[in-house]
Amino acid sequence: MSFKIQPQTPARPNRCQLFGPGSRPELFEKMAASAADVVNLDLEDSVSPADKPKARENIIQAINDIDWGGKSLSVRINGLDTEFWYRDVVDVLEKAGDRLDLIMIPKVGNAGDMYAVDALVTAVERAKGRSKQIGFEIIIETAAGAQNVDEIAAATPRLQSMSFGVADYAASMGMRVTGIGGTQDDYFMLANGAPGSERAVSMVDPWHYPITRMVAACRQHGVLPVDGPFGDFSDSDGYRAQALRSATMGCVGKWALHPKQVALANEVFTPSDAVVTEAQRILEAMAEAEKSGQGAAVLDGKLIDIASARQANVIVQQIELIENSKA
Repeated sequence: MSFKIQPQTPARPNRCQLFGPGSRPELFEKMAASAADVVNLDLEDSVSPADKPKARENIIQAINDIDWGGKSLSVRINGLDTEFWYRDVVDVLEKAGDRLDLIMIPKVGNAGDMYAVDALVTAVERAKGRSKQIGFEIIIETAAGAQNVDEIAAATPRLQSMSFGVADYAASMGMRVTGIGGTQDDYFMLANGAPGSERAVSMVDPWHYPITRMVAACRQHGVLPVDGPFGDFSDSDGYRAQALRSATMGCVGKWALHPKQVALANEVFTPSDAVVTEAQRILEAMAEAEKSGQGAAVLDGKLIDIASARQANVIVQQIELIENSKA
């Protein structure tokens, strides 16, 4: 273990982030009543340019008027390459109350992008005397963001979570794909064999590398890593498969672009009773081993040690966080 201890991530559940366009206020009450841990009211891609001013007004009113319960409430602003983003920040922070928790910044490419939004947010907070500091979520969805993910993760103490945006990332990289997430049909390998013979096809994950990079940067700096969207609402199995992959790699949650995806995300990112029980047994076995001066133990015919206890503790902390959020 390095002398510099890895910081803890924010102590809040982030299994599912449910998105809704700011131009469709009729959805807001349903989003507030959903089982999502985070609600993202969107001003960016899901809102046409002509509708952005009205969508901003809708979101401000919703923040002030709707009971959002114990959810984390976030607004996704427009990108820093547009003329809309500064007004998103100023209007929302000046006119909406303290119920807002987070601002999501899309297409972050470097630490300077974070500095720009941080400076504006800080100025508005001071001018308006806001009592609660706004946190940041950001999306890694460009080649620059993927390359600069380490400096981005360390850019500001406001940063709480980081998501991977697959569609814009694919466009930025010049990838020949059109789907939002999932395995791509032309991204595969063939087993060894004679040319022309039938050979097993191995479907591989084109998003593995950037997500792994993102998770490592997040964990180094105490930021929550989140998998982004899966566009095919009708493919629950595909959504679940991608979520399981992301959870295995260290992500804490996934986006939902449709209400039906909320339950899928919560299912995958909530440790099962069997997994929690096994983790608790590992911790108990290691506690007994330590009492007898041992650094390892045998449980169900398998060797466990301090590293096993660290893995088990991650799972136990996850379920405790989820259960405490319901209290």
